[in-house]
Amino acid sequence: MNYNNCEFLASYGLSRQLPDSDRPEIVFSGRSNVGKSSLINKLCNRRKLARVSATPGKTATINFYKVDNAYFVDLPGYGYAKVSNAERERWDELINTYFEDDRSVCLLVQLLDSRHAPSADDMQMLEYLHYHRIPFVAALTKGDKLKKSEMAARQAEFEQICAPYGCRKVILTSAENGQGMEELRALLETAAATE
Repeated sequence: MNYNNCEFLASYGLSRQLPDSDRPEIVFSGRSNVGKSSLINKLCNRRKLARVSATPGKTATINFYKVDNAYFVDLPGYGYAKVSNAERERWDELINTYFEDDRSVCLLVQLLDSRHAPSADDMQMLEYLHYHRIPFVAALTKGDKLKKSEMAARQAEFEQICAPYGCRKVILTSAENGQGMEELRALLETAAATE
């Protein structure tokens, strides 16, 4: 997969607007402010492909990026308190419809902040992925903020938490220094090739 061959396709706020699923789709999920845009930018070696927002809860749409012969699908961040109930329901409907549609999802990358235990929303998402049998890997973000001595223990903790939900792999990543990117790219390529 050529990560340099990438472009922003469109943002969709309503499920009926979603484009046809005509190629493998790699989905990115995580709570607001976990670093999804930064991770996508780092994977694609681009600084401004995915817009990084200073305001959590800003991505209220499903964003599609064309990356070579696949789509990167960035789901709205969840778990941000300052969002109205109506807006939260629209997000839920959008995400549920996306997964219930017959789409070519080959892998989901669940982002979790490596510095903190998973939130209640994170755990709910893991249950959702397990229940719907969505194949996923966990990318632990902000790995550069951990001390070297903490890294292995943190990774082992998250492996233990994620394993019962069918997580295929836990990777410690950093959008700052590129940690874990090669390993993650290899997993994405394997998943896209088998779709």
